[in-house]
Amino acid sequence: MSSNRSGPKSVSSTPAGLPVLGAPVRERADAARNRIRVLEAAEKLFAERGVDAVTMDDVAGAAGVGKGTLYRRFGDKGGLAMALLDERERELQERIITGPPPLGPGAEPADRVGAFIEAYLELLDRQLDLVLLSETATTGARFRTGAHALWRRHCRHLLEAGGAEDAEIAADVLLAALSAEQVRHWRQEREMSSATLAESLVRLARTWLR
Repeated sequence: MSSNRSGPKSVSSTPAGLPVLGAPVRERADAARNRIRVLEAAEKLFAERGVDAVTMDDVAGAAGVGKGTLYRRFGDKGGLAMALLDERERELQERIITGPPPLGPGAEPADRVGAFIEAYLELLDRQLDLVLLSETATTGARFRTGAHALWRRHCRHLLEAGGAEDAEIAADVLLAALSAEQVRHWRQEREMSSATLAESLVRLARTWLR
């Protein structure tokens, strides 16, 4: 499965200091509805069976669309999987930029960092296999995704605002702890719950803030 994706596009600034996603391609209403059905069906099947066990035929049947439509829109299963991940990452960015506090603007930096940690762990709970694939397909792939650059800028901005001494390094440390491979180890090998993990990482991040 290919992991070549640019992720969220940086085209302008926001009050939170984040790059903004590229504008989505305009599509007909019926095409938009089909895309939503396909992504929802794929998400459900990937969660139930794992990405490797799901075929494009499975997704087409569950979504109620023709297989040809699926291939024309997404290319292959790799393209479909990355489209799903891009969609969920875009939703998280929108909540960060325009959503209510504490994840969105209007809360103290420490509270926003904590909300980001919790929200990102929720994303990993739903899309761990896809994030892991995007981060580990090739050496250093995690650092080349647009999503990683976006999350890093957001965390650095909040840590700086909260008085962290070295916000750049702190942001890197936090995102290393939130990498899919590390979280999978904690969740599966160490059997840590998402709630316990979130609590520990939020507590760690708060030690960097004044």
